[in-house]
Amino acid sequence: MASVKLEDCSQTLELNVNIKDQEKIGKSVSHGDHVEKFSTSSEQQQEDHRAKSSHHCPHCEEIFTFLSKLKIHLKIHTGEKPYSCSDCGKSFPRLGALKVHERIHTGEKPYSCSDCGASFSQMGSLKVHERIHTGEKPYSCSDCVKCFKTSNELKVHRRTHTGEKCYSCSDCGKNFFHQERLKSHQRIHTGEKPYSCSDCGASFSQQGHLKQHEPKHTGQKPYFCSDCVKYFTTSTELKVHQRTHTGEKPYSCSDCGKSFSRLGHLKSHQRIHTGVKPYSCSDCGKSFSRLDPLKVHERIHTGVKPYSCSDCGKSFSQLGTLKVHERIHTGEKPYSCSDCVKCFSTSNELKLHRRTHTGEKPYSCSDCNMRFYMLGN
Repeated sequence: MASVKLEDCSQTLELNVNIKDQEKIGKSVSHGDHVEKFSTSSEQQQEDHRAKSSHHCPHCEEIFTFLSKLKIHLKIHTGEKPYSCSDCGKSFPRLGALKVHERIHTGEKPYSCSDCGASFSQMGSLKVHERIHTGEKPYSCSDCVKCFKTSNELKVHRRTHTGEKCYSCSDCGKNFFHQERLKSHQRIHTGEKPYSCSDCGASFSQQGHLKQHEPKHTGQKPYFCSDCVKYFTTSTELKVHQRTHTGEKPYSCSDCGKSFSRLGHLKSHQRIHTGVKPYSCSDCGKSFSRLDPLKVHERIHTGVKPYSCSDCGKSFSQLGTLKVHERIHTGEKPYSCSDCVKCFSTSNELKLHRRTHTGEKPYSCSDCNMRFYMLGN
C-alpha cells in the first residue's frame, strides 16, 4: 500500500493505491472527518484513452484513430488535390489514387486472375472479375431479390423499381436509367459511328450492332430454334422468332389494345394514332410512318427494280408485286369466293368480284350519277 499526503487549503488528500489489484484502483479522499471511496475499472481507463486518441472530422461524423487518416479525409471537404499526373495533369487527393491512375498511361496491370490469367490495374477490379468464376453475387435487391456482382449494378437495377431516370438527353429530353444508354442514344443526334467492321468497313453507333453484323461474313449462326431448327446469328433474333411458335405478343398499344411480338412493330403502329411520319422522300417530300415504305417509294424516282421473274425476266420494284406476277406462270389462285367458289390470284380481284354478289357500286358518275362496280368501268 502506498500513501501520499497533499496539504492544500487546510484539507488533507490521501490517495491509496492497491498495487496488488490489477483490475481496480481504489481511491479515498478525506475532507476532514468525511472520507469518500470510489473505483474505476481498467476497461474504463482504456475507453478514456481511446476517446483521447480518436480524431473527429469537423465537417461530418467520421471518426479516425490516426491523425494522418483524418488529414487525408479532410481533403474531401476542402477539395484539395495535391497529387498531379505528369502525363495528363489530372489531380488526386491521395498519392495512392495517383499511383493507380498512372497505370492507365503505363499499361501496368499487376493483379492477375488465377483462373483465367486476365490482368487488372486495380485489386478491386480483380475481385469483381473473380466473381465471374465463383458465381458470387453479394448484392441483392430488396424488392425482387435479384442478385448482382457489384454495388453499381444493383444501384442501376434499383432504378427499374423506383422509375428514376437521372440521365437526360440535352437534344431531345429523353431520359435514361444508365449513363451508357444516354451516351449510346446521343449518337443518333451526332451521327457518330465509332464501331467499324474489319471485313467490310461498315460503321455502327453501338458495339452490339457491330456484333450482330459480323456473323454475316463468317456465316456463323450459333442459335437455333428447337421447334423448327431454324438458325440465327444472335440470341435476340432467336427469342423474337420463338414468339411465332408460342404466339406471345408482349407489346400492347395503349390506344387500341393491339398486341405485337416486336417492340419495333408497336412503335410503327403507334404512329397511326399520333400521325407522326418521320421519314420523308428527298425528291418529292412525301412522308412515311416507317422507313421500309419510304425505301420502296424511292424506287419510283430511281427506277430501281430489284426483283426479277425467273420465268420471263420481268422486273419489279416490290417483292409483293413479283409474287403476284409469278402466279401467271404457276396458275395459282389462292383467293376464293365464299359465294360461288370462283378463285382469283389477288385479294383485290376477289374484292371486286364480291361486289357482283353484294350489289355494291362505290363509283358514281358526276354527270349522270350512274354507279359502277369498278373504277375502270
